[in-house]
Amino acid sequence: MTSGTAEEFTAHRPRMFGLAYRLLGSAEEAEDAVQDAYLRWSRTDRVVIDHPGAWLARVVTNLCLNRITSARVRREQYVGPWLPEPVFTQDGSLGPMELAEQRDSVSTALLVLLERLTPAERAVYVLREAFGYGHRDIAGVLDLSEANCRQLYRRAIQRVARPEARFTPAAEQQRELVESFVTAAREGDLAGLEKLLAEDVTWWSDGGGKVTAARRPLVGRQMVMRFLVGGAQRFEGGLDLAVAEVNGAPALVAHAAEQLIAVASFELREGVIAQVRVVVNPDKLIFAGRQFAAMAPAA
Repeated sequence: MTSGTAEEFTAHRPRMFGLAYRLLGSAEEAEDAVQDAYLRWSRTDRVVIDHPGAWLARVVTNLCLNRITSARVRREQYVGPWLPEPVFTQDGSLGPMELAEQRDSVSTALLVLLERLTPAERAVYVLREAFGYGHRDIAGVLDLSEANCRQLYRRAIQRVARPEARFTPAAEQQRELVESFVTAAREGDLAGLEKLLAEDVTWWSDGGGKVTAARRPLVGRQMVMRFLVGGAQRFEGGLDLAVAEVNGAPALVAHAAEQLIAVASFELREGVIAQVRVVVNPDKLIFAGRQFAAMAPAA
């Protein structure tokens, strides 16, 4: 491959990684898919590629569709709740985050909802919602009819809809609430933590059987508080807590000796925390751990 061809692929790589991640919910698998796309790119005569961006989007999407099927088989045996891998987004890894729609397209909450979709529905939804593809272009990527793509999109919209209206607080309000949670956790202020939690708050822990974690969601303020009280000793044992932008929103980041230990994402409702999703599975923190290490010198 010529250096010019490699440079052209590099220019498209961030967008392709963002596409793969939204389709898979796994940064590690997204990297693998993009690398496979690079290998195909390097072996393909440039004469047959009229539009590199469209060609790569088609290749990456279809590589991901193959991976989604096998990934779901593995998740059937997954220990405890499954959550998407966290990604620090302040460095632009998943594209620009200036708009609420851009942040929502990579939010942990949405990625969890996308697990409800069939692979084809997910591909149509991501290409339409996150990348602004028209149905005709999506049909070309997936080798389906335009009418079929429209039908898949309608079904996807219905299946990811929430019973209650979705409301995203202003970014400043989100960060303030998460910072208050982190401060209270750091100081062991259990009364302060309790005030920040909705009465019906749900706490999800993804340990994958690799580390100690609740294997079922904890529902209700009192149950979550008992869990936090039981884990309070960890906050006193050298675990450092901070706030960082993860998946387009403020998140709690826990680390010890500069090693990433956990990432907690929050879903807010009416000024309190309604959902907490915590990834502690070390396998799912590999990509974010590399990002964290790269951020450390600037800290």
